[in-house]
Amino acid sequence: MKNIILIGGGGHCKSVIDVIEQEGRFEIVGIVDKPELLGSNVLGYSVIGFTLPNVISPNAYVSRHSSIGSGVVVMHNAIVNASASIGDNCIINSKALIEHDCLISKHCHISTNATINGGVIVESGCFVGSSATTKELVTISENSFIRAGSLVT
Repeated sequence: MKNIILIGGGGHCKSVIDVIEQEGRFEIVGIVDKPELLGSNVLGYSVIGFTLPNVISPNAYVSRHSSIGSGVVVMHNAIVNASASIGDNCIINSKALIEHDCLISKHCHISTNATINGGVIVESGCFVGSSATTKELVTISENSFIRAGSLVT
């Protein structure tokens, strides 16, 4: 049997465990969930710790004065300038520009060639399309979808 790690130990996980056990192809080696659940179990399977690594292109520029969460991907020719903060689980795609003093919250995708100007706040769960540009000091609300080529004022 191949090893498998499940992500999320909620109610649906229990149903998935039942199917995996019935199918018999995988050995469940753990369940990744919130840090406060570490050491607990779901139907006898342990909740384990896991750290998502950052993947940062050697062709990107990330200021030493910026802050990067975990599980962040920064692609080729992207720029993250001084005092910018990137939350966990974000994608800063190729040629994206994150200017000074920006806050990109968790679970955001800043697409290719997008420009996030100084002091902008992008709340959690946002998608900013290719070549979109923001005016400085704006806030993009949680779970927003910004179309490619848009100007956000």
